[in-house]
Amino acid sequence: AAHGASIAVKRVVRRSRPGDPQVKVLVGTPSKLSFPSSHATSTTTAAVLYGGLVGKRLTPALVPPMMVSRMVLGVHYPSDVLAGSALGGAVALGVRRFMRRRRNRG
Repeated sequence: AAHGASIAVKRVVRRSRPGDPQVKVLVGTPSKLSFPSSHATSTTTAAVLYGGLVGKRLTPALVPPMMVSRMVLGVHYPSDVLAGSALGGAVALGVRRFMRRRRNRG
């Protein structure tokens, strides 16, 4: 759900990846679209949901290093990773609500 949401937003916004000739891109990407970062979206969703399962806050340890890595690799702007992380958090909260409602029906 998180990855699908980020792809849908990418196709609407259609922001190109950074293209400064001074920035060396260090990784391949499946598309030329950058906003939001699908890595940030998926990582944040996973960190929030898995953290809830194990009873620990995983987000502060996992998400910021991944966000920085996407910028260091030259494939995202800061706003791409921030928006991706916000989208991932929203998806995680939506999944939690859905699962609570489903459990309460049973």
